[in-house]
Amino acid sequence: MNKVQKTINNNKRELVTLLGIFLIYIFFTIMDSSYLSWANFLLILQQSTINGIIATGMTFAIMTGGIDLSVGAAYGIVIVAIAEMTVAGWNPVLSLIIGLLLGCGLGLINGLLVTKLKLQPFIATLGTLDVFRGIAYVVTGGVPVVGVPNSYRGIFNAKLPNGIYVYVFVFLGVAIIMGIVLSKTRLGNYLYAVGGNEEAARLSGVNIDWVKIRAYIICAFCASLAGAISLSNLGSGNPKAGEGYELEAIAACAIGGSRMAGGKGSVLGTVFGALLLAALKVGMIILNINTFYQYIVTGAIIVIAAFFEVIQNRLESRIKKRD
Repeated sequence: MNKVQKTINNNKRELVTLLGIFLIYIFFTIMDSSYLSWANFLLILQQSTINGIIATGMTFAIMTGGIDLSVGAAYGIVIVAIAEMTVAGWNPVLSLIIGLLLGCGLGLINGLLVTKLKLQPFIATLGTLDVFRGIAYVVTGGVPVVGVPNSYRGIFNAKLPNGIYVYVFVFLGVAIIMGIVLSKTRLGNYLYAVGGNEEAARLSGVNIDWVKIRAYIICAFCASLAGAISLSNLGSGNPKAGEGYELEAIAACAIGGSRMAGGKGSVLGTVFGALLLAALKVGMIILNINTFYQYIVTGAIIVIAAFFEVIQNRLESRIKKRD
């Protein structure tokens, strides 16, 4: 088997997702030629940034065989926290750093609940979803924090000469760094091992708890960074921000090939999944399709992606039996 064939076999799901993006481009371009334009391409990149960053972190939680339903609430509480600090006159960079550290702390809480209290990830993060969201409401009294200064908004919201916002490059940087962590580092190897067979990983000397805790910290950090970027765009901290974002992040992971049981997935696939969802939503907007139908289409794609995973697993099992 040559290198090209090996690369294709190792990245089948990512290539299928990429093919899906191209098919979406072709379809919407046929329906409306304005879809194929530089301005629209930039819009898709911008639309995919927030979900892409959150989903990148979600990939780490899913790799352990877990899930983090609290990412939307973490996103919201960090938005509120940074908004409160910057409006109060704090240094914008310091406020950003504190906000990101706060997010890491929220991830640590999730990790400890899953590892030390032995709670199911679904239940643990479902609980912290409400707790974190409630804290955001208590801090703000349910009223958005307005008046975020331009000194903060300019950190991510600056536009470069080519028309691309800085936050798009932040998304690219996060994807590259997290991709390297997952595919080239010991932590990445441990994540695959824990998700693939936790007991075997334990017997091999892997500190299961520490691996999972780091996965949830990374997940919450990415959600916090996405919140910080969103705040720079909106200029106000709404405690409701991020509601439902956990579902879109999970969708991007599923479409990109992450196995919900853990042990399989990639950051590249997740990024492609986020781009596919963004390309689909932008196309439906251009065709003036009702927003309600977007939910139906997105849900259908998730089901198709899950079914494709089942078919792929069956084919791989048959091939192994023959060998």
